[in-house]
Amino acid sequence: MTAFTAKEYSQLIGMPGFSEALLNNHFTLYQGYVKNSNALDEQLMQMCKEGKGSEPVFAELKRRFGWEFNGMKLHELYFENLGGNQPINQDGRLAARLHQDFGSYDEWVQDFKSVGAMRGIGWAILYQDAHSGKLMNCWINEHDVGHPACCVPILVMDVFEHAFMTDYGLKRADYINSFFQNIEWTKAEERMQM
Repeated sequence: MTAFTAKEYSQLIGMPGFSEALLNNHFTLYQGYVKNSNALDEQLMQMCKEGKGSEPVFAELKRRFGWEFNGMKLHELYFENLGGNQPINQDGRLAARLHQDFGSYDEWVQDFKSVGAMRGIGWAILYQDAHSGKLMNCWINEHDVGHPACCVPILVMDVFEHAFMTDYGLKRADYINSFFQNIEWTKAEERMQM
């Protein structure tokens, strides 16, 4: 069995608009998802070996694994698309596709920020449909629920309270503006499938 390993994101410390305390707390939360993904994976494998795959406990642990695993992966995508200090390449594939699917980059920004500002906790994610190439902004309430099938996350923004309340209190819009000032656009464009 290969264990999941927490990735290192300390290079983000010093990023404008994100305090060291906020980032360190966020990294610790992410490390918890990695730890729990490993623990559940080990438990589930052991239960299978013991022939306990039909027990209710197995089913509940299997459901919980999706929460922990997606929490781990979404945080990795989020941290990896941060740390940039350059605007989107207006001549790049991502900007062209945003223009095609939203009318303009600015119209996409308005839509994405509106999704991120919605009441509730969760994620604002720019997805690309792997079949058509179409880009769409989606709200994901829980890590393991509501992801559109056959879609690839291109840009991920955490809008659970832990992502912003330390620095911004209830001013989520200010956090979203700071997020936009720190997007690593080359990483987002690399994730595009077509």
